[in-house]
Amino acid sequence: MKKPQPVEKQEAAKLSSIKIEQLSRQPIIESSISKSEDGKWVIHKTIITDIKPVSYFEKVLA
Repeated sequence: MKKPQPVEKQEAAKLSSIKIEQLSRQPIIESSISKSEDGKWVIHKTIITDIKPVSYFEKVLA
């Protein structure tokens, strides 16, 4: 049986400024899981926060 070859260390991926800008435009997703007071239910709560300028909505709703 052959021994596995050593894995070379990979450099940390560097993000371009364009990619960082794209990531900063994505919605913020928060998730929490809790148990109900009586202990019978699991509550999974997800909050999606998306920030857009007012001018965006004025154009979309016009």
